[in-house]
Amino acid sequence: MTASNAHGRVALAAVGVALLSALFFTMTYVLNRASASEGGHWAWLACLRYLITLPLMLPLMRFQGGTRPVLRAIAAHPWAWLRCAGIGFVLFYVLLAFAASSGPSWLVAGSFQFTVIAGMLCAPLLYRDARRRIPRAGLAVAAMILAGVLLMQFGHASGALDRAAWIALGCVLVSAVAYPLGNRLLLLHLERSGESLGATQRVFGLTLASQPLWLMVAAYAAFVAGPPSAGQVWLAAGVALSAGVIATILFFQATGMVRDQPLALGAVEAMQGAEVLFAVLLGVLLLGEPWPSGGTLLGAAIVVAGIAAFAWVVARSAGGSGSVKALRTDKGA
Repeated sequence: MTASNAHGRVALAAVGVALLSALFFTMTYVLNRASASEGGHWAWLACLRYLITLPLMLPLMRFQGGTRPVLRAIAAHPWAWLRCAGIGFVLFYVLLAFAASSGPSWLVAGSFQFTVIAGMLCAPLLYRDARRRIPRAGLAVAAMILAGVLLMQFGHASGALDRAAWIALGCVLVSAVAYPLGNRLLLLHLERSGESLGATQRVFGLTLASQPLWLMVAAYAAFVAGPPSAGQVWLAAGVALSAGVIATILFFQATGMVRDQPLALGAVEAMQGAEVLFAVLLGVLLLGEPWPSGGTLLGAAIVVAGIAAFAWVVARSAGGSGSVKALRTDKGA
């Protein structure tokens, strides 16, 4: 077998793993929608995921560099970790949970895909080197994805968004920015402090650092809505296991398999667009949601096409430059 054939097989396998990770990431939108439809309060919906994710991650840390380096890093700079966790985990998921009741799971999933290019748009505010530059092609893709999101929203609302719909859309878009922003702030902090942590260690550290804030959210939820139902706890556990653990590990595995193949890496990252398709199928089959049609369907297609175009731009620009680092996706933190 030639080297090119071997690389091709690895790339194909990585794309398959990335598709599987997209399926598990999609469970966030589907299970959140199921919980919201059953009357679950958004605050319980948000905090339960991360309260449950922490113990689920503990056994994994034995094989991912351990917890001691993470604990030392948090103890050395607690406020930096709390800030990053507050933005990248708490603000991100509180807003996404709040928006879960605004429409079908595929509508939230499609709108949240703005996160693919949100990190790139934050680059000028974060960096002082070459990474702060946003390529024109990146801006064009950002406009394309945002247009697709707006088309989905207006199509679902029959051309007129009411006040509640605008609030929900704003929550999803801010959430889509908060997730990569918190991740990039942490990476920048670690770069300045000289601390080296793996991807899973960073996710564990942010989960741990966010616990005080999640306990405050849980106290608020208990005050306004009483204790969560058993069904809501199980749905949150499903999100924690599927998106917080399985999907993240699969995505890191997929990107690691092709980290030295820019074109294949771009294809792996483009598989995030499959979340919209999976959300449609699972929402229709499991929750009885309506199929997207007309402008909504066109908007979803534009979002998926925009993600594919973004992956192509990243692959074309590969070469280790600062601009490529600024373009990279922040999926999975």
